[in-house]
Amino acid sequence: MPKRSLSASAPAPQYLKVKNFLRERIAGGHWVAGDLLPSEAELVAQFEVSRMTVNRALRELTQEGLVERLQGVGTFVAQAHRMHRISSTLTVHDVHDEIKARGHKHESRVHLLEKKRATAAQAADFELPAGAPLFHSVIVHLENGVAIQCEERWVNAACAPDYLGQDFSRITPTHYLLEVAPLSEARYTIEALLPTDEEARLLSLSKTEPCLVVKRRTFSRGQTVTTVRLTHPGSLYLLEGAFQA
Repeated sequence: MPKRSLSASAPAPQYLKVKNFLRERIAGGHWVAGDLLPSEAELVAQFEVSRMTVNRALRELTQEGLVERLQGVGTFVAQAHRMHRISSTLTVHDVHDEIKARGHKHESRVHLLEKKRATAAQAADFELPAGAPLFHSVIVHLENGVAIQCEERWVNAACAPDYLGQDFSRITPTHYLLEVAPLSEARYTIEALLPTDEEARLLSLSKTEPCLVVKRRTFSRGQTVTTVRLTHPGSLYLLEGAFQA
């Protein structure tokens, strides 16, 4: 399998790593309105950064209305009315099945498949010890020869120990993981974002083309099985659904 790094662009500022970690945990439902977030000291230790760095991350989240800080008490997730969010329900679908249902041809191109050790932030995300094994994959899905999705996925090795042995040019990670670790819960966010440099290259996009990015965490038997970032060219992707009153 070809192995490529996703770190072609300059590393993000340290405060953004802290800010994005907290934002994603809040958006994913790990902390809900009124929950107390880790203390500044805990975040300093977890990310190995200065207190000033953590303070900036918390200050910006406060300005955005996502958290509230009480002097001498701590930082809390803001009440729901302060947060600009839309709640909905989505089903976890296999991209292969979606494309096939449209009568089109699906192809997968595997760009990265590797075993890594969890960083402190990832360990907290998966609720695993630091250094625990994770599997990492980057796969581009094509519909009738056109790249429509870049899938970057991290997998809890304990939940799917044979993940690296699969031929993901023939089956999708979603299909495989639903078989070996039956889904019990999923949390997701959907955002309009610009692609990373690597995503733009893999999807043959301009770096300024807006994308629809789905970030999803799935659970099985109380364990986090996988986190995935699904990036779609905005001009080629439609999100639809239905509900009854």
